[in-house]
Amino acid sequence: MHRGIGQALQICRNMAAPGVEPQVLIQYLVLRKDLSQAPFSWPAGALVAQACHAATAALHIHRDHPHTAAYLRDLERMRKVVLEAPDENTLQELAKMLQQKNIDHMLWLEQPENFATCIALRPYPKEEVNQYLKKFRLFK
Repeated sequence: MHRGIGQALQICRNMAAPGVEPQVLIQYLVLRKDLSQAPFSWPAGALVAQACHAATAALHIHRDHPHTAAYLRDLERMRKVVLEAPDENTLQELAKMLQQKNIDHMLWLEQPENFATCIALRPYPKEEVNQYLKKFRLFK
C-alpha cells in the first residue's frame, strides 16, 4: 500500500469516536452473466472492467452522500458484493425497480453499443437494499 494512503487511513481511524463500531456499508453490483457466454463470450477482464466502470461511476455520482463518504474514508474495510443477472432485460427491470424505490444506483451502458452491462448501487447498509437484490445469486 502507498505510504500516503496508509497514513490517511490511520488519521481517519483516529478521528472516529472511541468504542463506536462504524456502520457496515456494502456496495452491490449486478453484472450480466450472459456476456460471459455464447454468443457474446466476453473474456473475464472485459466483464471485470464493466463492473469497475459501474462501481466507480456510482461512487462518483453519489460522492456527497454520507454513506459514500463513510465508505471511502476506510479503504481497508470496503465491501463489495457482485451478483449476476441472467440478461440485459433482467438488468433493465432491476434498474426500473430501483428507481421506483429511490435506491441510488448507476446503470452502466457499454458504448458505442449502448447496452446495459452492470448496475452498481452506492454504498448501503445491507438491510436497506437486501430485499431488492435477494433473487440474484453471487456472480460465478
